[in-house]
This record gives sequence, structure tokens and C-alpha cells, in this order.
Amino acid sequence: MTVLRDTPLSSLGSDGIVAITHAAQSAFPTGFGAFEGNPDFVLSLARGLSVIEAFEGHTEGQTVADISRSTGLSRAAARRSLITLELLGYVESSGRTYRLKTRVLTLGFSYLSSNSLPAIVQPTLEHITELVHESSSLGVLDGEQVVYIGRSTAKRVMSVGLSVGSRLPAYCTSLGRVLLAALPEAELTAYLQATHVKALTPKTITDKQLLGDIIRSVRSDGFAITDEELELGLRSIAVPVRTHQNKVVAAMNIGVQAARVSAAEMIHRFLPILQENAAMLAPLLR
Repeated sequence: MTVLRDTPLSSLGSDGIVAITHAAQSAFPTGFGAFEGNPDFVLSLARGLSVIEAFEGHTEGQTVADISRSTGLSRAAARRSLITLELLGYVESSGRTYRLKTRVLTLGFSYLSSNSLPAIVQPTLEHITELVHESSSLGVLDGEQVVYIGRSTAKRVMSVGLSVGSRLPAYCTSLGRVLLAALPEAELTAYLQATHVKALTPKTITDKQLLGDIIRSVRSDGFAITDEELELGLRSIAVPVRTHQNKVVAAMNIGVQAARVSAAEMIHRFLPILQENAAMLAPLLR
């Protein structure tokens, strides 16, 4: 590679200047442009993390071309990131295909072990599941998604396979709507404008005006209920989890098979249990 640091631009000609411009643009692929010029931003680290995130949902593995396409990185940058992650033990390769290794779980466990919230709430989730014989979960908002950070599973078989670390769209889940309702109005408006809302079932609410009204009503109702919007046959109800200073830090829900429990029964039976247990958590959370 030719070093151009001390070469006057006037001596490069138009083609040379265009080449430098393209090189500068490629240094900040899609998604990282907002950080360009920030001296504290480590681009190589951001690239590596984006490569790890690109494996989500791809149980068959990913090729260099797949990673390049989903991250916006050049193939060369994607390949270098994958090789680095392989050398560090986070991915493995078989021919042209790369897959995550179990060492990646240490990244998520670092969050769980350093954050007291999941540990504090887990016994409560298990208590709720024991009372109602249904699965209960704890979630937090991460961008446009809800991330499950606590889960207690009933013995009943549910079609949705959820566990700690699962991510779901916030707009069509009871956990997500509770957390969105806790946002300042300006942030909620920005979320609704930016989020791509698609129908996951025939019952998913996709009208953004109506969706906004429903989320705002959660603020006054104190709970959210979704009826087969994420998946047909799945119904859930959620309440906010607050600190002793009344700050919403998470949401807690109960999920059921719609054929067994009506929405009215969820409000009558399950809502008081969720609210009572959420209230008991408040003094423990700071």
C-alpha cells in the first residue's frame, strides 16, 4: 500500500482524491458513521462486535459474504474479524462456514453476573410461576427490542422458545409495551417514527397511530396485555418493575396459551399477582 500521508493533494489528481475519499468512507461502514471523528471510538472493536451480532438467528452458520452483507463491512474486513474471533475462541470454521462457539456465552454471563437485577428478581419469577403454573419473564429494553434477562418456565409446552438472552420486537410484546410506555414522550415518538412495524400474525397492530395510543394508555393503566400479536396462540400480560425511587428498570410478565386463559381472566387473576410481586421488589432495587 502506498503511503500518502505527506503527499500534497494537488499532486494526486482527481482519481487519487476520489480513491482517498472512498477509502475514508469504507473505514466507517453503515452503522458506525455517527461515531466518525470520535477519538475514543475503537472501530476494530465495533466491527468485531457487529460480526458476533450478525450470527443471531442463523443456526446454519455464516460465510464471509453473509457477514459482509449483513454488517456493511467489506469482505476483507469481515474475513479479518472472523479470523481474529476464531483465534480468540469465539467462532469456529468448517470450510467456508463460520459458527459461534460456546465461549461467546461468557460475554452475556458477564452482564448477568455483574448486574444484580436478574439475581434479585429470579426468585420472584419462580414464585409467580409456582403460583399460576405459567411461565414468567423479566425483560429490559435494548433499542427496538426487548431482551429477556430472567425467565421461569412452567412445565406446559409453549410454541415460542424463549430463554435468557432472547430478543423480541418491543412493539408487539407486553414487556415491550410496558417499557416503551416508560420512555419520555419525545423518545417514544422517535421510536414510533423509526421502527419498522410488520405484522407477525394477522392480529399484530401495525398502525403506528393506534400503536402509539395503546402504548400511552399503558402509562395510565399500569399494565400491558398482548393478544396473539407475536404468535398465534400466545397471550401475555406485563407490569413495570420499579426501583424504590419509582424508576422503571424492567418489565415482568406472564405468558399463556390463548386457548386456555382468556384476556379477562389474565387481568382478573394474574394482574394482581404481578403487581403485588413487582411492588415487593421495589425496596430491593436501586
